[in-house]
Amino acid sequence: MSRLYLITGFLGAGKTTFLKKMLRIFPDKKIHVIVNEFGKEGVDGELLRETGAALDEINNGSIFCSCRLDKFEEVLTASLNQKPDIIIVEASGLSDPTNVKKILNRTEKFPNVEYMGSICLVDAKQFLKVYETATVVKKQLNVSDVILLNKTDMVSKEQICDVCAKIHAHRPDIPIHETTYGDLKPEWLDPLCENKEEAAEADILQSADITLRKYLLSINENTDLQTLENFLKMIMDDTFRIKGFVCIQKEWYLINCVGNLFEAEKCSEKSQEQKNLLVVLSGYGLPVKKALKKAMEWYPDVVESME
Repeated sequence: MSRLYLITGFLGAGKTTFLKKMLRIFPDKKIHVIVNEFGKEGVDGELLRETGAALDEINNGSIFCSCRLDKFEEVLTASLNQKPDIIIVEASGLSDPTNVKKILNRTEKFPNVEYMGSICLVDAKQFLKVYETATVVKKQLNVSDVILLNKTDMVSKEQICDVCAKIHAHRPDIPIHETTYGDLKPEWLDPLCENKEEAAEADILQSADITLRKYLLSINENTDLQTLENFLKMIMDDTFRIKGFVCIQKEWYLINCVGNLFEAEKCSEKSQEQKNLLVVLSGYGLPVKKALKKAMEWYPDVVESME
């Protein structure tokens, strides 16, 4: 029997950093990781390869949406053939995981899976904004068994209280643990073992991802880092997430922007197909298209093409 844990959380909440640390609490177990990204350009999978765990990626859609559900079941079946002790699924930040219990409790398909529950990462700094603008955040809370309130070092005690109050108004029964950098205490997983519930017998409803706006920016390799930062800062407030690998002026960087925070981390050379592509994710009601147009007028040489 393989125990399966689901990790959810909106864009930029810190799921990948958390997952790396979660793997350490199962040092003697055979682990298989399934990473789901909404875009076709995988970033998290590239970052997780260094952990050494068996890894599969499912890109270009939510694994719980009808467009990717067959692929998820195929990958899960293949992973079960390797008889792992633990399977960890990192869902896309845009996934609606409402039907996860119904899917995984289909005993005729997955008799060897014991669904342990869902761990939801919450960004303490961005949560109140995305809770109001992205419906999927509420759905992630609905299926969660434990909340990890991440990035608490970036907000005040008052803000932490406001976020906890909002979460408890939505889910008064759920435990919340405050953390930074995705740190995890093993005992925080205990409720997952104690409170597993049987899925309802209703039919599976394969709901689509939230309506969003997505852009793919190809960045000019002659752009310097400061210019790229200036360009992205003109659009960041109107986005949920900007992420990708770029090689500019012969240096590789992982670009990661959440809210109004810009991060550029030097990294080793990546595969050609990932070069200089940034995924920009935003929601309807946020004027990202207008912001992109203005930023491209101010910095006309940064973006070579946009899809």
